[in-house]
Amino acid sequence: MAVTIDLAGRVAVVTGGTRGVGAGITRALLHAGAEVVICARRPPDKPIEVDGRTARFESLDIRDVDAVAAFFAGLRRSHGRLDLLVNNAGGSPYGLIAEAGQRRAARIVELNLIAPMTVSLSAYELMRHQEGGGSIVMIGSVSGTRPSPGTGPYGAAKAGLENLARTLAVEWAPAIRVNTLVLGMVRTELSHLHYGDEEGIAAVGRTVPLGRMAEPVEAGDACVFLASGLAGYISGASIAIHGGGERPAFLDAANVNRPAPGAGRAEPRED
Repeated sequence: MAVTIDLAGRVAVVTGGTRGVGAGITRALLHAGAEVVICARRPPDKPIEVDGRTARFESLDIRDVDAVAAFFAGLRRSHGRLDLLVNNAGGSPYGLIAEAGQRRAARIVELNLIAPMTVSLSAYELMRHQEGGGSIVMIGSVSGTRPSPGTGPYGAAKAGLENLARTLAVEWAPAIRVNTLVLGMVRTELSHLHYGDEEGIAAVGRTVPLGRMAEPVEAGDACVFLASGLAGYISGASIAIHGGGERPAFLDAANVNRPAPGAGRAEPRED
């Protein structure tokens, strides 16, 4: 039997919901029936619309504490409630820590860790007194769980974000559930900047056990699930959306004879 998640009547906010992963999350929530407000510094190239329903855009720099407070005060007046917050806004340019410098590193940590905490605190004030509480989803990264050369401050911030989610899940229970989606490589409209042409994108995708990068809407589907009653007992969790992760490099570097994947292995025995 098919399971359909209906978020009609729910109000969701997606930070950085105008493109890439954020736009995929927005589309998934609209498809599930939620009323979605997206915020970013710049508007989307065109309105995000699904099934005749359009996400509402508001300009917001999530690093501006006063602007964040004003945004949620306006949301309280216009909608009266908030059921789901997706802290998606973030990112980092490439740069080795010693070359990028301290100020740049601090700005990256601010965007990817401090700002989501600021946004979550404002959402908490709106969610905690309402019937049914609310759900907060942090968009994390595998960069926070492994070395992240070239994006070190970003990886450190994402590691901190995951820990913050687990802590808030305890401090804000039982009214508010807080979880993290740990994303691997996702194919977006900017993938060519990182991986080159279609052949390069496909080659990188083949390094993932499932054979491809994730699509943005697949992160969105996980957000829909975490916003629903089906996830009513899930809080403080880190859910990996990475297609199986990364094949260990030593397996390809080791020059040994080994059975093909899935093949049985004979164990030594004495008759």
